[in-house]
Amino acid sequence: MSNAGTFIAYFRVSTAKQGLSGLGVDAQRDAVQRYLNGGDWRIISEFTEVESGRRSDRPALEKALAAARLHRASLVVAKVDRLTRSLAFLSRLLEAGVDVRFADLPAIEGPTGRFLLQQMAAVAELEAGMISTRTKQALAAAKARGKALGGSRGVVPSNEAREASVSVRAGKARQRAADLAPVLARLHDEGVTSLNSLAKALTEQGIPTAKGQGPWTAVQVARVRAKLAAKC
Repeated sequence: MSNAGTFIAYFRVSTAKQGLSGLGVDAQRDAVQRYLNGGDWRIISEFTEVESGRRSDRPALEKALAAARLHRASLVVAKVDRLTRSLAFLSRLLEAGVDVRFADLPAIEGPTGRFLLQQMAAVAELEAGMISTRTKQALAAAKARGKALGGSRGVVPSNEAREASVSVRAGKARQRAADLAPVLARLHDEGVTSLNSLAKALTEQGIPTAKGQGPWTAVQVARVRAKLAAKC
């Protein structure tokens, strides 16, 4: 396969020792060279990510994507392997607006490649949802057996997991506010304008709160209004 153009190479190693020694990076570099296989191309820059179990951010990836955008180059990654199971990573690639190539999956290129990345992200999202469902079911079963739940149990969420959770919640809140906008507008036109009266009207109309528990409160209505105002 022959490729023309400019490329930014992105490599990953799991330990600082590998990064310093070149172990792993040399094999990835060789894989990239074989993928490009001659042709009128050049690699402008290389970025190596040193990953660890305690860090989930990828500063080298951010730099690589920025360089690819700056030079209008393609990002080439030696191995897709477990990255396909990371929804955050795949989403970041899709949002970056950069052509991405994987040396071990030559078919991922151009519009077809973007489509495949979207399918990978969809599978990763499905897998995450299924894991979440199984976890909730297991916790419910344990609780039903009288097992005490709660506490960290030694598990500390990663920064990536926390950020993803915050992002998901914020997105759901914005969508919820958007769905409520026409209802609030109609109530306003009918003369229902105070926070308390709006809360009462929403409760009477059977519209559930964000958590689906209890009647609406003035504070909850105010939060929805604030989100709508921020969107304008």
